[in-house]
Amino acid sequence: MRYDEEFLSIPHVVRRAALRFGDAPALVDGDRRWTFRELEEGMVAAVKAAIALGIEPGDRVGLCAPNSAEWILAALGIHGAGGIVVPLNTRFKARELSYILRKSGAKAVFASSFLGNDYIADLTSADPGLPALRRTVSILGPQGAAGQSWPDFLRAGEAVPSSLVHESIDRLTPDDISDVMFTSGTTGHPKGVILTHGQSLRAYGWMSQEYTFTSADSFLVIPPFFHCFGYKAGWLASLIHGVTVIPMAVFDAGRALALISEEKVSVLLGPPTIFQDLIGHPERSRFDLSSLRVSMTGGTTIPESLIRAMKSELSFDIVMSAYGLTESTALVTTTRIGDSEETVAATTGRPIPDVEVAIVDSEGQEVPLTDPGEILVRGYNVTRGYWDDPEATAATIDADGWLHTGDVGRLDKAGNLLIVDRKKDMYIVGGFNAYPAEIERTLLTYEPVGQVAVIGVADERLGEVGCAFVVVKPGHEASGADIIAWAREAMANFKVPRHIRFVEALPRNASQKVLKDELRTSFEREVTP
Repeated sequence: MRYDEEFLSIPHVVRRAALRFGDAPALVDGDRRWTFRELEEGMVAAVKAAIALGIEPGDRVGLCAPNSAEWILAALGIHGAGGIVVPLNTRFKARELSYILRKSGAKAVFASSFLGNDYIADLTSADPGLPALRRTVSILGPQGAAGQSWPDFLRAGEAVPSSLVHESIDRLTPDDISDVMFTSGTTGHPKGVILTHGQSLRAYGWMSQEYTFTSADSFLVIPPFFHCFGYKAGWLASLIHGVTVIPMAVFDAGRALALISEEKVSVLLGPPTIFQDLIGHPERSRFDLSSLRVSMTGGTTIPESLIRAMKSELSFDIVMSAYGLTESTALVTTTRIGDSEETVAATTGRPIPDVEVAIVDSEGQEVPLTDPGEILVRGYNVTRGYWDDPEATAATIDADGWLHTGDVGRLDKAGNLLIVDRKKDMYIVGGFNAYPAEIERTLLTYEPVGQVAVIGVADERLGEVGCAFVVVKPGHEASGADIIAWAREAMANFKVPRHIRFVEALPRNASQKVLKDELRTSFEREVTP
């Protein structure tokens, strides 16, 4: 089934869901609940308000808020008016947000007060001439420095005829741009990834069908909406199949366990840390988790023991792993139902339909099967390019349409993709290439190691060596010498970390990726006289 043809656009999904699922629960946010019909009504009201605000087809609009019903309604309002959503990372500082709003040419910004931040006030102080500040809406919490509160925004749209809303939605096509998703900017400034309605609907319509989403399911969406994991694989995939969406603004393992029990949550996707925290919560046994059914985890190394624990301790029937990056609509490969626990833990599965994966060397030539190389992706899921950055686009997507991911991987004989590491994270030990993700995966099989991150650090004799930052499992003990001695038995000598640092927790961003730059800074600060 080609979801881009069936649904046309993201607002079309809501229309169709209202027809198919009617009074079934669509959205639960605290004590507030919407049926699918009510969600469509909320979308129409938000589109009216966006039109009244002056949002026109092709306009970019920033959206900076935690996971919430208002985030979804604001995005639907922008889309329905023909606008392009620019999701903003709630962990970013004002200058970072200002750069993205200027680079995208945003006409307006929707934001909230969150974790003690009034984003619009901060933006006004940092960049008072920012064009997006001429139209500002506070979608959660107090109005603060915003020009309109959410209720005022909706009231302003009441005079707009409903006919204009439906005409606007009817004009949308699968090829229209739905989002400009800015990368995290780990090197240089963030780049705006252009994605269309059709790309997202086709990819996540297929994924959610493969993962057996049904209208009987409810989905606690923990990954942030400013990332495809929470937005596309989360609430959008749910609406396609009539799944009830339960957004969670800030992850708290105890509260998540309570919500799973209270709302009979059956679908829960996220990075491994979420599931490790749920499994390790001291009061987990108090909660009824029997409703949990489907999960997918990825984005980092996954120990096989975690896959088993997700089934035995959290009651999941289906556990999947997947791989993607924003430039590929965040979906390239995924395991399938029936794959072994070893396959789910060690690989990210096979390419999704109509998407190609190639593994190439530094000269762009395909490497022999099972050899590592850079992962290239080609298909409908590849971004149309970076916003207002043709040079970066040309450097990333070649003339044959291949997306150069910058990730290193290899294919096994069954066609499963194994992620070795990021090219930029690789370090060289005495002439040998060392890949942190591979080393981390091995270290996680040592019983005392709960979490680990490996970086390359300078070494006078070998050029670079590994330093492992380790979080020890509760109830276990291990010394640095213990870990190094175990590693010498488990891996080639050049891969063995020469330094071990024990930490209470690994620094992570809002998407739960480990901030390795912070680890490098910590190590350098320690060794610098």
